[in-house]
Amino acid sequence: MNLSADRQPCRLSRPGVVCSLGDDLETIADALFAGRRGLTSSAAFTPERALPLGMVTCELPDWDAWPPEQRSRNNRLLALAMHRLHDALEHLCNSVSPERIGVVIGTSTSGIGETERAIAEVGPEGPLPETFRYANQELGAPAHFVAERIGAQGPVYALSTACSSSARALASARRLLASGTCDAVVAGGADSLCRLTVNGFASLEAISEQPCMPFSAQRDGINIGEAAALFVVTPEAGGIQLSGTGESSDAYHVSAPRPDGSGAYEAMRQALAMGGCAPEAVDYLNLHGTGTRHNDSMEAQAVATLFATSPPCSSTKALTGHTLGAAGALEAAFCWLALHRGRLPVHVFDAVPDPELPRLDYVMSPVTPEPRPLKQALSNSFAFGGNNAALLMTRDEA
Repeated sequence: MNLSADRQPCRLSRPGVVCSLGDDLETIADALFAGRRGLTSSAAFTPERALPLGMVTCELPDWDAWPPEQRSRNNRLLALAMHRLHDALEHLCNSVSPERIGVVIGTSTSGIGETERAIAEVGPEGPLPETFRYANQELGAPAHFVAERIGAQGPVYALSTACSSSARALASARRLLASGTCDAVVAGGADSLCRLTVNGFASLEAISEQPCMPFSAQRDGINIGEAAALFVVTPEAGGIQLSGTGESSDAYHVSAPRPDGSGAYEAMRQALAMGGCAPEAVDYLNLHGTGTRHNDSMEAQAVATLFATSPPCSSTKALTGHTLGAAGALEAAFCWLALHRGRLPVHVFDAVPDPELPRLDYVMSPVTPEPRPLKQALSNSFAFGGNNAALLMTRDEA
């Protein structure tokens, strides 16, 4: 992308979000800025082992009238996020030609949970129920679901780079606008809780049986969560801008991050460079902060390398759990709220930072201060295979 394309405006609409903190922005913001966890202890996916999970507990849209190939929990989460985005979507559909509207969705689970339930219903020998559709678990299914519901006829695709999926979806939306391919893009991500992910991370011994404590000396793993978050992304000035994106690939290990944090550093550096933002101008950093020993160590080193003085920062995964493919878009929404409200999400842990890590400026006060002007927020998303992404968001008063 050339310099002129880098500087083109890229507005993020008010987001549509559903996560374990709630399904409307007011409720979510209250929990986010007070540091109130949204975790539920459940053995639903790990019999005889209750784990803290970021479960969505609100009522989801009924799927009875949907075609069988669309009946997945991921799509129900997306449908509710779209409902919360109703005004922006209605304006979009009334003002932009369908063939100029793109859809990019990040996911890592798609409808695999429905496959798990179908197999559990009939047993390993099958046959699968007549209502089951393999299309439920195709990675592109959530993107096609969104496109069909809004009538989008532009580029429609999914990205699945594990935990950076929906951050990369937003970066892709920016490229579609900058290239002139689309006049608007609906972008974000969704992932739902299922046995595959919960047990998969448990098999890696990466799961904590307690609410996670990112960057604590006593951290011992992650909590898994679920969420959907969507934006309408348009080439307009003003509002909250996606002003910079950065992407890198460690190619270091299938699941472990590069210990020196060089891949994470490069993603952040690129995002700031694209947005024309000096490190000292960042008002808030949303850390990837999973709560595992290796990830937090790597990220702290990367942050300390890039920033001479740490900006105020927090890991919101302590509140929502790690929502995997939805995390990048969800945490972009949290940054959107921070810039819009002039408040900082609280970093929740035991208040004992790991002394072996570089010192970071964690937002540790649970008392919401008076709003203050915030202009630049950076959000990190790092994934298996070294798939790193960083998003820079800027409040543009123009």
